[in-house]
Amino acid sequence: MGGESMTRTAPQGGGTGTAPAGGRLGQRLSGLAVALGLVLFLGGFAWGALVYRPFTVPTSSMTPTIDAGDRVLAQRVDGDEVRRGDVVVFEDKSWVTNAKVVKRVVAVGGDTVSCCTDGKLTVNGKQIDEPYLPEGSLAEIKNFAEVTVPEGRLFLLGDERQGSLDSTAHLTDTAKGTVARTAVSARVDAVVWPWKGMLGRPTGFETLGALSRPGPLRTIELLVVAGAVLVLGGGAYGPVAGRLRRSRARAARPEAAGAR
Repeated sequence: MGGESMTRTAPQGGGTGTAPAGGRLGQRLSGLAVALGLVLFLGGFAWGALVYRPFTVPTSSMTPTIDAGDRVLAQRVDGDEVRRGDVVVFEDKSWVTNAKVVKRVVAVGGDTVSCCTDGKLTVNGKQIDEPYLPEGSLAEIKNFAEVTVPEGRLFLLGDERQGSLDSTAHLTDTAKGTVARTAVSARVDAVVWPWKGMLGRPTGFETLGALSRPGPLRTIELLVVAGAVLVLGGGAYGPVAGRLRRSRARAARPEAAGAR
């Protein structure tokens, strides 16, 4: 007894039930990722709902940019923000009663516009390149004499010039086929169903002045995607980490048995 010494050994199993420090840190980071992801995901959708309105275009007058039945997202804008080349949503009872219309702005207040010179639309004496027109078509299908657009108004055409009921169908009106800026409620940014993406830049109008900047749709998409990735990644951490711990525990048991 006297020379015999006893040592205490820690129990091999059971433990205190507390997670390792690394596991606790991982859980906290996982929770933070899920929380941040939800903020980004829901914030992106909320921002999009405030800034954009969805519309279904019923006719083919904007083909090939927008086909009949396409679903578009249009940024809510004030008519004073509209510039040449924009595809806008407006309502004018002298055109159509109680219905939204989608057309492209080709001239603004103070401009002179006519068609056609060498098969091209002419605005303020400059021929406009319009790559968004149907392939092989000519703008001169819509021949019309020069029109001076009154201040505060817009002259609009469809991209499918032959079948579009646009400003050229109302040239005999007192407003010479133009629409008030105040009639515009939104500017189309993208075709989302079927997916065609953001509308192309109407670069042919750049020589006449600055173009409109695209809306924040790409940023909103980035927020929503980043949020979804964080939520899924953070939510998957717990099951993945638990599976790894169980795998390591099973691998350690044979080693412990062999040591005995």
